Amino acid sequence: MKKLIPSYVRVPLLFAVVFAALEYFIDSGDKPAFIKFPMVALFLGVFLFLLIAIEIVIDAVDKVTYHLLTDEQKEQLANAQSVSFTESKWYQNIVSKLTRSKEIEREEDIMLDHDYDGIKELDNVLPPWWVYLFYGTIIFSVIYLVRFHVVGDYTQTEEFNKEIELAELEKSKLPKDASEEISYETVVAVTDAESLAKGKEIFNNACAACHKADGGGLVGPNLTDNHWINGGGIKNIFKIISEGSKNNPSMVAWKSNLSSKDIQSVSSYILTLAGTNPPDAKAAEGEIWTETAEAAPAAEAVVDSTKVEAPTEK
Repeated sequence: MKKLIPSYVRVPLLFAVVFAALEYFIDSGDKPAFIKFPMVALFLGVFLFLLIAIEIVIDAVDKVTYHLLTDEQKEQLANAQSVSFTESKWYQNIVSKLTRSKEIEREEDIMLDHDYDGIKELDNVLPPWWVYLFYGTIIFSVIYLVRFHVVGDYTQTEEFNKEIELAELEKSKLPKDASEEISYETVVAVTDAESLAKGKEIFNNACAACHKADGGGLVGPNLTDNHWINGGGIKNIFKIISEGSKNNPSMVAWKSNLSSKDIQSVSSYILTLAGTNPPDAKAAEGEIWTETAEAAPAAEAVVDSTKVEAPTEK
């Protein structure tokens, strides 16, 4: 019988809605969820299979219901509606090939002889769609066997470690604990080689264009003398790099591009440039900065102030 929305429209539409919902709610990055997460693909495959199976069952129920109608009711139904897609010869041929079902009028051809209290059994063959699905699982198992047990694509341990790496990468993108963040009040100069090397790398990439690679100054001021426009010392350097300069638009805030730890590293590296006297250095600007006990943070007493706390912030 004719449906308001044909099955060839209902099934793809419902499948598309479920697929879109999964893509929306599952964060799969730059790849579709059904590619990045195999279980999603499996779910979609099972879902589509169930949709098709349900449609076949509904169509069978419609056929049975139709045959229960009287000739007059069938005629009235035929007059009330035009021939639907599900009643077309092309569609009927497809259903027949997928199910190999017998018409109700021909069920006596496959009726078994035995009788259970008046209940008889039809000797129907397995539906081809079910058989093909079974064959598909066999093919899949062979491919799986060759891929993982013959070729040795990857082991479960390797897959586990890869997922751990991806999880750690995602975790690194999360906001850091407040106790791990470095601020103007808590920053201290670092002197370990790894941090200073990182600071030098950041300085060459982000600061050298204005201050020169040797810190002698170009558009920006000289960072190697003891004159400072915005105050020297680790705290002032950290603050000016993090928040930028209100008086000089060229000195932008870097806190949105660099982590507080990176700003600490580059600030500490700038301190090491004090007194290097590079050639062709820019003339001194600002006032002479003298580090005082009040200006230095308490924790900074551990660090060698003569080596690290030389004036450095412009």
